[in-house]
Amino acid sequence: MTQQQAAFNQSLIDFLQASPSPAHAVSTMVRELEAAGFTALNESEAWQLEPGQGYWLTRGGRSIIAFRLGEQPVFEAGVRMIGAHTDSPCLKVKPNAELLRHGYLQLGVEVYGGVLMHPWFDRDLSLAGQVHFRNAAGKLQVALLDVAKPIAVIPSLAIHLNREANKNSEINAQLHLPPVLGIDAHDESNPSLVLREWLRSQLRQAGHDVTQVIDYDLCFYDTQAPALVGLEQELISSARLDNLLSCYTGLNALLANGKSAATSLLVCNDHEEVGSSSATGAHGPFLESVLRRLSGEEQLYQRMMARSFFVSCDNAHALHPNYADKHDENHGPKINAGPVIKMNANQRYATNSESSALFSHFCDLAQVPYQRFVVRADMGCGSTIGPVAATKLGVRVVDVGAPQWSMHSIRETAGTKDAWYLSQALQAFISEWEGD
Repeated sequence: MTQQQAAFNQSLIDFLQASPSPAHAVSTMVRELEAAGFTALNESEAWQLEPGQGYWLTRGGRSIIAFRLGEQPVFEAGVRMIGAHTDSPCLKVKPNAELLRHGYLQLGVEVYGGVLMHPWFDRDLSLAGQVHFRNAAGKLQVALLDVAKPIAVIPSLAIHLNREANKNSEINAQLHLPPVLGIDAHDESNPSLVLREWLRSQLRQAGHDVTQVIDYDLCFYDTQAPALVGLEQELISSARLDNLLSCYTGLNALLANGKSAATSLLVCNDHEEVGSSSATGAHGPFLESVLRRLSGEEQLYQRMMARSFFVSCDNAHALHPNYADKHDENHGPKINAGPVIKMNANQRYATNSESSALFSHFCDLAQVPYQRFVVRADMGCGSTIGPVAATKLGVRVVDVGAPQWSMHSIRETAGTKDAWYLSQALQAFISEWEGD
């Protein structure tokens, strides 16, 4: 690992640590964009854009679009787009969450996305997300909250009480996943105020003027920090690598690109893990509405899209040495062997031979290796925002991602070289590709 790659990975670790929820990930990206001179836009206002300048806007505080306007009109040069998602599978706190059971205070949770449940047990958990509250003037406001210390645990059942635990241990999300926050010392006659009063105290300690907590969007997360792993530190282990690694590499590529002929754009949507069907998800109008404002009239929009290209970045399944038979024998991506081009005949990925060839060209320009992945013919295939972008926008799309293990676990593993390789390929796409 070179000194430049080491610095890149440390910045990736810092980004992961600062982003325990989608809203925090967006906030972290906004800070980076503002530091680089990008200007905030508001969807409800008229835009006055200048070639060569960078801009950003958010929706719901959980999805973000950032772009640098090219020197050439968008209908002549097209838009070079990178897409990722801000959300990860997790346990979300229910609205009326308090459970007082057998002398213990617990919080009811919903399973968000395809969570791998077993790894959530016996971890030091904290809470992060958005809290909506009323201030002393009676106005509704929203604040980010990251408790940033262990406050809960989901204890496993001892093997003495379940002798078959290592053979077959089924988890009931309603019964077995509510985290324990402590031994209850609260008034059981009105348990529903426990969490809101505690959130109120946390926000007041952070300097917010809070009279009443109205609602929240909070998720539990593992407090263990990201780390480099391996005898030579070849691996990076962290929560939310799927898909904050892609958000970071896309942001890095956008910021590394100065003024150029073509417009470059990064979109990071929420709700990919649950189907993308929301105002902030890829199925919503967020990206299309921005692109239409950039192009103007319909004919110019169609000309722009015909000259555009979309790289959908979402991590790929690396070959697992203990479960190698779960991969097609000719399509088992290896960690630290470069970004993976993902293909599926049933269009679960949007890659076709043209877009695959183009991304291979970007990798060649950046002088980084690349791999290809096709799922076993007898197994189902996941999906990404790639097919959504292709369907909604009619744009050419390639699905790619860094290879990783333990996808959708509370802690995932990727290679220390692969995020760097992906970032270099994306930079080549934005700054070196002449367009086809």
